[in-house]
Amino acid sequence: MGKIIAVANQKGGVGKTTTCVNLTCALKKRGRRVLLVDCDPQGNSTSGMGVDKTVTPNCYDLLMNGAAAADCIRSTKYGDVLPANMNLSGCSVELVGSAQREYIMKTALAAVQDDYDFILIDCPPSLELLTINALVAADSVLIPVQCEYYALEGIADLMRSIKMCNKRLNPELTVQGIVMTMYDGRTKLSDQVVNEVRKFFGKKVYKTMIPRNVRLSEAPSHRKPAIAYDKESKGARAYLHLAGELIKREEKAAKAAGEKSVEMVPVSELLGLTGYVRGGCSPIGMKRAFPTYIHSSCLGLSEIYVSAGVRGLQIRIAPDALIAFTRAETADLIRKEE
Repeated sequence: MGKIIAVANQKGGVGKTTTCVNLTCALKKRGRRVLLVDCDPQGNSTSGMGVDKTVTPNCYDLLMNGAAAADCIRSTKYGDVLPANMNLSGCSVELVGSAQREYIMKTALAAVQDDYDFILIDCPPSLELLTINALVAADSVLIPVQCEYYALEGIADLMRSIKMCNKRLNPELTVQGIVMTMYDGRTKLSDQVVNEVRKFFGKKVYKTMIPRNVRLSEAPSHRKPAIAYDKESKGARAYLHLAGELIKREEKAAKAAGEKSVEMVPVSELLGLTGYVRGGCSPIGMKRAFPTYIHSSCLGLSEIYVSAGVRGLQIRIAPDALIAFTRAETADLIRKEE
């Protein structure tokens, strides 16, 4: 079952779409099966992957007309795309009266989740029903942050939205990581912003920083990712490195379990195996016990919050008590800074 990552920031102009397009291409070049879902009415991820914005069915039809995700997807040499256009701009208003309106995308993507290793969702730069649908569908959130001080306000807004989503709609949603964009090593400001973000988010911030780069700006006009436009450019190389970091984080779990690789359980097998319909599965409330690994940093905390095995319910517990109850092992599950 593929991991669904919402690429989001409630502030515009931070490199969100550029990150979606180039990370999709980079992951594909590294042999991963990738789907990019364009959930932004501007449709820039669609055109950036070389797909015509006028094609139907598209993301609007998926959300409003019950179109199957498989029928909406277009294959390109850079990765698969579920396209969007300006018709999507009225979706938030049209969805208001829909039953289970926050879960429509989650339900739709479940039908194709087993076909991919990663599904990236390009979210609109605002908190609306489209963004909420993406956060509910996602396993984690990747946050692009421009190396400017106003961008820090965007992080604060998004973290409040994630917390709200955790509490009411998707308790398993986590922060995948933060990627610094438009980095200019010639300015003190870029370094100051990076240091501030690292101080607060620590290892959640990727080592790879995306530089300001002319080729990244030029590539969309050629309707292709920068990796295809100029693979030797600094921007293209940065996104290839970022893809490697993202994959490496996922492989940490395999190392902890003593396996060559690990992958998410297919949706079709999840209920019978775990008792969960889909989504993140807490070791509390499973139908049977599974090997459980917790990052070793938990031992430095007096209490942590975990899902209690029921949607919307979390418990506060001492790490050693959780380890004892679930018979878990502690391990290094997060990449080390180099």
